[in-house]
Amino acid sequence: MSNTNIATLLSGRGSNFRAINEAIKHGGIKDASIAVVISDKPNAEGLLYARNNKIEVFTLNPELYDTREDYDEEILRIVQQFNIGLICLAGYMKIVSKVLLNAYSGKIMNVHPSLLPAFPGLHAQKQALNYGVRISGCTVHFVDSGLDAGPIILQGTVPVFSDDNEHTLSERILKEEHLIYPKAVGLYTKGLLSIQGRTVKILQEHSKE
Repeated sequence: MSNTNIATLLSGRGSNFRAINEAIKHGGIKDASIAVVISDKPNAEGLLYARNNKIEVFTLNPELYDTREDYDEEILRIVQQFNIGLICLAGYMKIVSKVLLNAYSGKIMNVHPSLLPAFPGLHAQKQALNYGVRISGCTVHFVDSGLDAGPIILQGTVPVFSDDNEHTLSERILKEEHLIYPKAVGLYTKGLLSIQGRTVKILQEHSKE
């Protein structure tokens, strides 16, 4: 199987990006490499890890582009240089426009800190606590034009305790994100994910030629 080149888009510490790259380095994800990291924040913590791991880094200032589409056109130009087969959003705080969605339909992943479709958008952990749920978690999904609305790949659950606050719940969920996001990427690079309408089918490895 050919190697899948991955592009990661991040805005902050990029802990899920690190989790994916560590899984690649240690064999948890096979036939893949992170070829490029792109950030809208020049001081994003995740960029230091990328540079230390000799991954190409690009920073783009959104204020220099007239529209969101113009900004994504520049991202598209970059990822096409690296023959990218999958784009992973890792704490990327910008909405992806149709420029990227059309070019990489079914090839953009994100992780969200709730059990979608519950609590999309910002502050999902706070939303969960305010609603009084007993179980929360995270969702890896393909990205579409909706807000955290794309087809679900994997979900992980965590308990919600009576003394939880937004920080403690977020940390517990993040640990689960670091498990299921690399797993989802690994399924993708093996060719074991099939999008059928709103459903992502996970194929048996022996059935995939």
